[in-house]
Amino acid sequence: MLLEAEIKGRDEAARRNQRKMAQLPSGKTFESWREADSSSPAPTQHALMTLEWVTRAEHLAVAGPSGTGKSHLAEALANKAIDQGMKVAWFTLESLTTHLGRATVDNTVSKAVAKITRCDLIVVGDIGMLPSGQVAAEAFYRVIDAAYERRSVIVTSNLAPAGFDSIMPKTLATATATATATATATATAAVDRRLHHAHIVLTEGSLLRLTQATSGQGVVPLAPAG
Repeated sequence: MLLEAEIKGRDEAARRNQRKMAQLPSGKTFESWREADSSSPAPTQHALMTLEWVTRAEHLAVAGPSGTGKSHLAEALANKAIDQGMKVAWFTLESLTTHLGRATVDNTVSKAVAKITRCDLIVVGDIGMLPSGQVAAEAFYRVIDAAYERRSVIVTSNLAPAGFDSIMPKTLATATATATATATATATAAVDRRLHHAHIVLTEGSLLRLTQATSGQGVVPLAPAG
């Protein structure tokens, strides 16, 4: 019994450490996931929850309007992967660009990308939420290219998957036409690798966050005055 308790304690400590290293944003899990509120078919949700697709190094693209549960689903899957002993890395496109940008300074980009792709599951969220440029397109491509057929990647976006190449703006006031074309081609190549071996989930319907807010969910009820 003592040995079992010690092993369980070590496992729990390892999971806590992995969550800290993964930098998951808000602690959302399937315990708070409301299956019936999702526009995704229940069988699709259940199949994703098995994480068998992660063991096959397949990808997942979750696309749809803001507030329709994309990030919750991605983070719940990431937490479940950690519970099953997998290593996870979580980024927004902005934080990924910043992370690899720092590595560019001391010429350790390859090492940084290799470290990311040692994880079993890599999440890149918020594609298309903010204007992006050549550096973001290249950062996205580097990780997708390194993970291709080796690791699973989840991408969440308010763009349709085929529009991921639009993270590179069509015109840049400070860029030459050649640089713009190069970055657009880079983003397009990333999309090609991203959608190969990918499961695509499109979210739609009413905004879950707005629905919860108007029904009084998501906050602690206010105590009556006096």
